[in-house]
Amino acid sequence: MSSQSPAHVPVPAHVVDPAGGCPHALNAELRARGPVAEVVLPGGVPAAVVLGHDALKEFLSHPDVAKDARHCPALRDGSIPADWPLRVFADAQGMHTADGADHRRLRSLVGNAFTARQVERLRPRIEELTDGLLDDLGRAAAQDPDGVADLRTHFALPLPMSVICELLGVDPEHRDRLHDLTYTVIIATDTTPAEVTAAVRELVGLLGTVAATRRAAPGEDLTSALIAAREGDGDRLSEAELIGTMRLMLVAGHETTLNLISNAVRALCTHRDQLDLVLAGRAGWSDVVDETLRWDGPVSWFPFRYPTRDLELGGTLVPRGTPVLAGYTAAGRDTAFHGPDADRFDVTRPGAARHLSFGQGAHYCVGAPLALLEATIALERLFTRYPGLDLAVPEPTLPHQRSFIGNSVHTLPVRPAPKRA
Repeated sequence: MSSQSPAHVPVPAHVVDPAGGCPHALNAELRARGPVAEVVLPGGVPAAVVLGHDALKEFLSHPDVAKDARHCPALRDGSIPADWPLRVFADAQGMHTADGADHRRLRSLVGNAFTARQVERLRPRIEELTDGLLDDLGRAAAQDPDGVADLRTHFALPLPMSVICELLGVDPEHRDRLHDLTYTVIIATDTTPAEVTAAVRELVGLLGTVAATRRAAPGEDLTSALIAAREGDGDRLSEAELIGTMRLMLVAGHETTLNLISNAVRALCTHRDQLDLVLAGRAGWSDVVDETLRWDGPVSWFPFRYPTRDLELGGTLVPRGTPVLAGYTAAGRDTAFHGPDADRFDVTRPGAARHLSFGQGAHYCVGAPLALLEATIALERLFTRYPGLDLAVPEPTLPHQRSFIGNSVHTLPVRPAPKRA
């Protein structure tokens, strides 16, 4: 990889901390050097991260960039060990690691379930779940001597988890364990190879159990539809593709929305003037969601894409086959695109919806309409029920996820007061 500073001195690669943490200071430091940075991932694996908005937009839809790990020689020739924890992002089979016709085939199998029209049909159920969880949040706070409840545990997690599991036909008794496993496999980046291997094995087995249940008793759910799906030549979805697609839907369907709701609540509680604008009707809840996706998106650096040829991007030559991460949180605060006040949370910001948090091009997030609907309903009903809701501890003391992939806090203790103090 080749990049130079203005003084023409080679810039050393940034060594990524597997513990992750709040990404914004690091993003600003790396982005100041250029829109693409050379990094070294845990395990000593050379890689790159695209940080600038324009560079990331170009990269995500570039015809010479692939998702299939066959285009990364280091994953095949032994340079990267078989037990590398991040290999899980390359080895999974599904539409998120497929290109071209394979990607279109796999995406078509789930796409109809996530159209804006189909998602809108879920509104009554999402509203019902939201109201029930707000009752639970209030009860949990009432039972605490200090009137505190963890918003992630009692609200931000169970809402999207319930919705996606109902869509997939996952029975309630599996849901807590599935969340724990997907967090270990996909979100946490300070895990050991043994921990990831064990979690992947258990996750695949548990999803296989769900699939077997739906084979034996098909229902009106997405897993049953995937099992029954056939292409024109009569081929079924392979077992690996089925499990990979279920895993993708499960992770993308709850982990990201969990972080989105959490980050929006943190932002509003620490920017009460912005909350007042929304409560006064001078901005909408969809504006809050878009600005949160831009300013503090739920996914920070997401693996992987691979240039299929040597690719110049933002003045940096990225060699063919390099594992590249999409720096969504970095692009969201790129002053070259979003203006000199990009670090400011502003729900009235023009053009906030031009963020890249859902991706770009053929791999644009298929579940975006569902995430937007869930987050908008959740925030509106949360602050309508509890307009005095506030953080129970100073925001800087909240423990951040130990991840450079996910971007949120690990817990979110709040006091869900019905009125302002």
